[in-house]
Amino acid sequence: MNWFADLFAKQPLDYSAKPGKYSTAPDSLMQPDLYTIRQKLRSGQTQPGTEIERSIEVAQSARCQQVFLQTLFDEARATASGADLQTSPLAGLAVSIKDLFDVAGQITRAGSVLLNEAAPATCDSPAVARLRRAGAAFIGRTNMVEFAFSGVGINPHFGTPANAASSDLARIPGGSSSGAAVSVASGAAFIGLGSDTGGSIRIPAALNGIVGFKSTARLVPTDGVLPLSSTLDTVCALTRSVRDAMLAHELLAQRQVTRSSAPLAAYRLAVVTTGMLDGLDSTVARAWQRTLKTLRDAGARIEEIALSELSELPHIQASGGFSAAESYAWHQHLLANHAAAYDPRVAARIQRGASMSACDYLTLQAERKKWIRRMESTLQGFDAVLSPTVPIVAPPIAEVAPGAQHDETFFKVNAQLLRNTSVINMLDGCALSLPCHAPDELPVGLMVWAAALHDDPVLNIAFQIEQLLQK
Repeated sequence: MNWFADLFAKQPLDYSAKPGKYSTAPDSLMQPDLYTIRQKLRSGQTQPGTEIERSIEVAQSARCQQVFLQTLFDEARATASGADLQTSPLAGLAVSIKDLFDVAGQITRAGSVLLNEAAPATCDSPAVARLRRAGAAFIGRTNMVEFAFSGVGINPHFGTPANAASSDLARIPGGSSSGAAVSVASGAAFIGLGSDTGGSIRIPAALNGIVGFKSTARLVPTDGVLPLSSTLDTVCALTRSVRDAMLAHELLAQRQVTRSSAPLAAYRLAVVTTGMLDGLDSTVARAWQRTLKTLRDAGARIEEIALSELSELPHIQASGGFSAAESYAWHQHLLANHAAAYDPRVAARIQRGASMSACDYLTLQAERKKWIRRMESTLQGFDAVLSPTVPIVAPPIAEVAPGAQHDETFFKVNAQLLRNTSVINMLDGCALSLPCHAPDELPVGLMVWAAALHDDPVLNIAFQIEQLLQK
């Protein structure tokens, strides 16, 4: 396919590996990224079959307990054995699929027992089809929050995958793309296909110490993906590096990212002082301040701005948000007959949409459009905005585990995790979370974000930041 060939031919920048966490020892938490392994494949230093067996070994290990709802090891081996290393961007390397996407012949359960008897999909969703054509070896379907309705990652039906970066105790993976994140961070997959409606790619990326890129929603089709919010849903991916995020986005959106070698000093960056910096825990605050100092010392032009528009969001969404209204429209008949089978926390959030009138919904749409225009006006002239992805590190699973006794803590944590990331979904914008923590700290994410269709500047700025932080 000529488009794939162009991906290999068009390499205006040197994205070679630099010393840092992507070059650590094999037993390190962070694994070599996709770009590194692709280079080794093409130079004959390794083979697709060798790499797929390594991925399968990790997927079967204790590190991936409750990560996969269905494994596809034989299919992955077959794909790897037939990989064309010269024309296949993914070269038979392991990719995981969130249990929200249609795959031909498989049931899309969305992390729920309610759809166990659903008919298998008749064809791949466009996102799956595009990755398949690119040579992805699908290693399995990953666990997720039921129907994608939470940023925490808890699933009472199939269990909760433990955060891949935590060694002291089992901590939350973040959601809703929980299994996808752990599959990438653990080394089982190079790309975790997922979705982001309010932060469901970026939150688990931040908590597991990997990269999550939410593109502008319209760039990747959502057909064949069980919906949470038809307004806010975004199909995107988790990866181990920014350069991998660029490739994953190019494959999913079928477009080439315009690379730029401009240094950080060439960009005008903003830091929002209102709302997004409130309530940072000590680890996040320390990593945030250290990162800003590193960027400024390297010549980055960073200006502090007040976004008064953020204070308008509670009023705009006072009658309910898009996720509740649009998910209720999809779930209302299922809820009417099988409410007891839902995760009660998910059911409660969906039920909120029942009280929204048609007038409320239309008003919400209109107010969002006006709010986006005001936000874009305030951000005009900036190439991107920086903020912590989430204000806290991953709490222990035990504190938010299923059960009414943990509900108060669960909903508090969920609100904290979604606070910063959901702003970009309301903005119809794009954002990337990349790690900014020190080796002795729990993972912390730095979010680089902008308004709609500024995907390429966000990716290029994030790449420059990643290279700087790895020195």
